[in-house]
Amino acid sequence: MNKTMKILLIVVAVIALLVLVVYLYTRLPRFGRLPSGERLEKIQKLPYYKDGKFQNTEPTQRVLSMKGLKTMFEFDERLSPDSAVYVEKHDLKNLPADKDYMVWFGHSSYLLQLSGKKFLVDPVFLQSSPVSFVNKPFKGTDVFKPEDLPDFIDYLIISHDHWDHLDYKTVTALKDRIRKVICPIGVGEHFERWGFSKNKLVELCWNEEYVLENDYIVDCLEARHFSGRGFSQNKSLWASYMLTTPSMRVYIGGDSGYGGHFKQIGERFNDIDLAILENGQYNKQWSDIHCMPEHLGEAVRDLNAEKVITVHHSKFALARHAWDEPLKNELEAAEQYNLNLIVTEIGKITYLNKDRITEPIDSIQ
Repeated sequence: MNKTMKILLIVVAVIALLVLVVYLYTRLPRFGRLPSGERLEKIQKLPYYKDGKFQNTEPTQRVLSMKGLKTMFEFDERLSPDSAVYVEKHDLKNLPADKDYMVWFGHSSYLLQLSGKKFLVDPVFLQSSPVSFVNKPFKGTDVFKPEDLPDFIDYLIISHDHWDHLDYKTVTALKDRIRKVICPIGVGEHFERWGFSKNKLVELCWNEEYVLENDYIVDCLEARHFSGRGFSQNKSLWASYMLTTPSMRVYIGGDSGYGGHFKQIGERFNDIDLAILENGQYNKQWSDIHCMPEHLGEAVRDLNAEKVITVHHSKFALARHAWDEPLKNELEAAEQYNLNLIVTEIGKITYLNKDRITEPIDSIQ
């Protein structure tokens, strides 16, 4: 065997070994599992599931051009903050049981209490990517852990299965404290692999209404995005939600590019008290799947929401813009579109009602 052939065999062996390592790694529980059996049969009958994957109802581009690939390596020098981000830390286990409130944990994770029920949305406290050294949180923002949350969560709400919205370590740590999981169809397969019983899962399709209990209703609604935790994408659905409770109606936007679905939702639900919308991690190269700054005000206008809070910022740098750019964008949108914007901070307890927003209680050091 000559030297060239030996080198070739070594290269092939190394590549084969790397492929095997990646294959075995992606079979770890944290990656979840693709839908199968009765769940897959139901998915295959849906009108927006075509050619073996879920599709947005509007044409949606997310494949980078050559120019786009180049811009991926161009980023703002202020991608991350120089110093620790200001965060408030409260005793979340002993908040008033008779108040409506929201506690934002950075990015898209937050806790809502509405009419006495606790809704935890897209909690990511421990790992936001397939490997722990990627998508590290900004300085000062990594202060909340699963053990800090209330001892009982009525409903865990998941918008889609991307790592920065569905953290395997967090949800499994909370498993015994969660009464029900609300998620888009297909995502329930992950939870079943992770040991959640099937009777805990409320798995929904777009435009499907589910009565949680008396006077508590969740509507699974359209979003313009995509899904996937590994190499196979769009095998589970992504969604936004409308929560209707005795005290107020809240729209949970999830991740979504701007589209006609916002106006359709606003016309269907003409009394939205609060819209919680994505603002951050945007780029012109994927403007169809994340809300661009110029569309934030339009989305709120289309929804005709009374108040708005923005999320999906201030904790991770998933895009190339300055870390605090979304904070400036929301203020500009509020002025341009005359929005009733609630500016919150990580850990702050924002008390909610139809008429006013109260000051947070004193923080616990």
